[in-house]
Amino acid sequence: MRRPRLELPGIPLHVTQRGVNRCANFLDEDDYAAYFEALRSAATDQDVAVHGWVLMGNHVHLLLSADLSGAVSRMMQAVGRRYVRAFNQKYARTGTLWEGRFRSCLVDTEHYVLTCLRYIELNPVRAGLAALPWEYRWSSVHANLGLQSCRLLRPHPMLLALGDDRASALARYRELLLEPIDSAQLDTVREHMRQERALGSPRFQAMVEKTLQRPVSIRGAGRPAGKSRDQGCASVRESGRENVL
Repeated sequence: MRRPRLELPGIPLHVTQRGVNRCANFLDEDDYAAYFEALRSAATDQDVAVHGWVLMGNHVHLLLSADLSGAVSRMMQAVGRRYVRAFNQKYARTGTLWEGRFRSCLVDTEHYVLTCLRYIELNPVRAGLAALPWEYRWSSVHANLGLQSCRLLRPHPMLLALGDDRASALARYRELLLEPIDSAQLDTVREHMRQERALGSPRFQAMVEKTLQRPVSIRGAGRPAGKSRDQGCASVRESGRENVL
C-alpha cells in the first residue's frame, strides 16, 4: 500500500520522475518542447506555481508549490497522460514511459529552497552536458536569471529576496550557481527525495510531522538500489549517459 504523499499548501515540493528502466524520455528537441507545453498547460489548469525545472534525457526535476492539496498530483497526472500519449504515438510504441509514480519531497522554504533550486538547475553541469547551467537549453535557469521571459515560471520569493532589487537578486543568484553544491548537501537532497521525506531544519520537520501526524525525517541509510533488468529499451536510452542525478 502506497504511503500518502507529504504535502502541505504553500510549501514547496521538489518533484522528480524518470523513465522506466532509466530509458530516455526525450529523443529530440520536439519531445522536450512537447513536455514543456504539457507542463505549462497543466500547471495553469491546476494553479501550480513552477519555480524551477530541468528536463534531462531520461528524467525531470521540478520545484513546485500550490495552495491546494492534491494540485501537484493532478498536474503531474495530466502532464503524464498528455506527454506519454504523444510520445507513444510518435514512436509507435505502447505502455508506460515513466518509472512508477513521481517522487516528491517537501522543502523548507527558509533553509533549503535555494539549495534545491540550485540542485535542479545545476543538474546538466553535474551530468557533463554543459560547462555552465545557462548553456543547457531545457532548464528554468534562463528565466530565473532574467535572460528570457517565460510564461511558466513564477520566481520563488526567496530568490527575489537575495538582493535589494530584482537586478541585484538575480546577479547574486548567478553567483550562487557558479558555486558547486558540496557533497554533503547533494547527499542530503538525494536521500530526502529517495525516501520522500521533508527536507529542512529540525523545526521545519517537527512542524510538518505535527501537522500531518506522520514521520517526516529520513531513516537510516538504505540498501543500495538494485540494478533494473533492461527490458529492450536500448533504442530510447540516452546515448552515453543515464543522467540520473
